Amino acid sequence: LASSWSLYCFASCSYPHSLLHKITCISISHKKMMRNMAASGMWQHAIMCRRRLIATSTSITNTTRAIRSNSRRCAFSSSNDGKPNSIFLSPSEAGQAAYDIRQLESSEKEEDTLCNMETLLSHAGLSHAAGNGSSNNWNAPLCPPIELATTWERPPNGEYGADSYIYSRAKNPTRANLEETLAQLEGGGMAAAFSSGMAASAALILAHEAPLTVLLPHDVYHGVPTALHTVLEKHNVQHKSVRMTKPSTGSNDGNDGDEYLDILQESIIQVLEQEQRNVVLWIETPSNPLCDVADISAICRRIEQIRNSSLTKQTITTVVDSTWAPPLITQPLLLGADAVVHSGTKYLGGHSDVLLGLVVCSKSSMETLGTQVRQVQIALGAVASPLDSWLTLRGMRTLHVRLERQCRNALSLAEFLYNHPLVSAVHYPGLPSHSHHGVASRQMKNDMYGGMLSFEMENESMAMAVAGALQIIRRATSLGGTETLIEHRASIEPVGRVTSPPGLLRMSVGLEHVHDLKDDLDQALRIAHQVVPAQPKST
Repeated sequence: LASSWSLYCFASCSYPHSLLHKITCISISHKKMMRNMAASGMWQHAIMCRRRLIATSTSITNTTRAIRSNSRRCAFSSSNDGKPNSIFLSPSEAGQAAYDIRQLESSEKEEDTLCNMETLLSHAGLSHAAGNGSSNNWNAPLCPPIELATTWERPPNGEYGADSYIYSRAKNPTRANLEETLAQLEGGGMAAAFSSGMAASAALILAHEAPLTVLLPHDVYHGVPTALHTVLEKHNVQHKSVRMTKPSTGSNDGNDGDEYLDILQESIIQVLEQEQRNVVLWIETPSNPLCDVADISAICRRIEQIRNSSLTKQTITTVVDSTWAPPLITQPLLLGADAVVHSGTKYLGGHSDVLLGLVVCSKSSMETLGTQVRQVQIALGAVASPLDSWLTLRGMRTLHVRLERQCRNALSLAEFLYNHPLVSAVHYPGLPSHSHHGVASRQMKNDMYGGMLSFEMENESMAMAVAGALQIIRRATSLGGTETLIEHRASIEPVGRVTSPPGLLRMSVGLEHVHDLKDDLDQALRIAHQVVPAQPKST
């Protein structure tokens, strides 16, 4: 058999790589047979067997004709048992043969088999680059292109295909690339990119039917309750604050009692059954600015108990704002959440030059909640621009190296501030003294506790003096960029709804050398003490 097919095909032909491309498209049983033959060093046998199996195919007939007319040759000799003994391939043919065998083997792997997070981030957006300006995936650009078009030509028969592009508000290739990339990183089923983090948050709330109650933690980014209070309340959307973390007076070993979960469960049941309203449970962890850490899996288990026992038709959705803990640190969907929100402006973009937000829905909620989120995105049109989508993809390709440095710097600064006599309190989940350090150690991966921290001075004047004396650390809002930022939070929160302590300063730690940052803080604290004398804390 070996002699007959070898003389027929390989004695006077080059390596027919197009046949292996056909092989990868057949049934799984045929794939396994071809893979076994290739693994035994019989890749020529695999090719010939496949040629015979689909000999009636027009494409294979054309390929065979091309093979016979090819001027380059490959040859081999056969041993007594009929197996190939030696193979003579040109360098280009050897490279193509190895490529096709690897592709054949890769086609057998499970779809959910993923590389490590760092590798996925380094290649963010590249899996879609082959479809932009290249007909194959070995000549694709190594930087995803930006598609700026707002409209696409309609086919002559008037029928758009299922994956066709029509108008950029509905779908854009660069935005779709970002959405699919983050959905993969979060382990979700779908993602939608919006023009800002608040647009993403609002779209997620509007994806639910009213009457709706949004349950917020006590410490939360002030923009969310502000939007609920000023805009969404007009559309029968209420909000309440409930405790979602164990009290700060408890132990920090992660094994404290579940009393707060019992109270949370009672609050949810009251809204669902007594008030007859749908519920969005809005979790923010770590919280802004006090760095509280909610136990996502514990809360989601309670939510599942409520769903299984409640007889009401009202719905409950668990949402996690994980802006401060990107997927390299925390993946809320894998812990049981229904959706996760990111301000892509922050760590994902990472260079203070993007305005963008994202919603990622879990695989179990993508058909229901995900469909509604997409409907809001398209109908209301607060979509991420192609340039911002591209910049976010670019930022994600260095997220892991940036975040590792930022987390390391943040822990070092937190320890420095914790031991400084003029600092009243330090809030950072990486400190063993933090009330939620145990939960953070379980939930936040890779020994990274985030690049955000806050610390408190004796009073507001002292805090403002510290911020005013800094030179390397910049006074600005936002976070997640390469530069270290500091902000007095209480003075920028809405009047009448200030929740931050008056002496609190929030820091977004950047990529600078940590010794420079410590020196800058040390000098600022010294000068602030001269301007506003304070009583040093007792040691």
